Amino acid sequence: MNEAAAAGRGLWRDAARRLGAKRAARAALVLLAALTLLALLAPPASPWGYDSLDWRHLAQPPGLTAAHWFGTDRLGRDLFVRTLYGVRLSLLISLLASAISVGIGLAWGALAGLVGGRTEEGMMRFVDVLYSLPYLFIVIILSTVIGRGSIAVLLIAIAAVGWLTTARIVHGQTLQLKRREFIEAARATGVPTAGILVRHILPNLAGTVVVYATLTVPQMILFESFLSFLGLGVQEPHASLGNLINAGAQEMESAPWMLLVPAAFLVLLLGCLNLLGDGLRDALDPRER
Repeated sequence: MNEAAAAGRGLWRDAARRLGAKRAARAALVLLAALTLLALLAPPASPWGYDSLDWRHLAQPPGLTAAHWFGTDRLGRDLFVRTLYGVRLSLLISLLASAISVGIGLAWGALAGLVGGRTEEGMMRFVDVLYSLPYLFIVIILSTVIGRGSIAVLLIAIAAVGWLTTARIVHGQTLQLKRREFIEAARATGVPTAGILVRHILPNLAGTVVVYATLTVPQMILFESFLSFLGLGVQEPHASLGNLINAGAQEMESAPWMLLVPAAFLVLLLGCLNLLGDGLRDALDPRER
């Protein structure tokens, strides 16, 4: 094992130790794992599907003695099952969109910062142009072209705007790294640009990218929920946290549980992800060692 690999493994092991020492991050990780397992395992085990109608319990309030512990909506659909399906779908969309946006932003920002010159100027001006466009305008255009309610529309729309901040952050980090001695030594020995990018730039950006990716997931969940709330995202009868909250907001006075249940799950999910992201940021911060 070479020294670089050993140092890299020691860095991640030390970061894991410091992350485990933070109670808030540890509790957030446990809650997030429990919530994810619940969303994956509970709906198949339930006698109710996300679109099953129970005509005997229309708009049933929550109760431990009722057939539906968290209540039902106006069509008699189990709110707990639909909320867990919404958590599952929101997590899936946000994780895929985060992976796509972080991947694009990492490659774009690192390449622009390493190449420099007019290529860098053109690539970053393109990022600035996309930044100037309103996100909702892009989503409406994509919904018109591809079709409203498609999961592909959500992924494309979220990823299309999500990589811009990543590209800027990675670009700034790359500009600092390219002035380091080991990059200049690699250039002097004839290592091509692609080799420098893969062997030296990207590994040194791993900590920053991991932290930002963790903090991006809750942003993507909130963005997906916002689009579904506006009717541009997941459509009925499928359930997402956004359209459940939208439906609950319309029944807030007569059936407040229809709003409170999905909103509570959304707040819990976002809170866990943000606490975990903050813990990772502190654990990977070299100034905290």
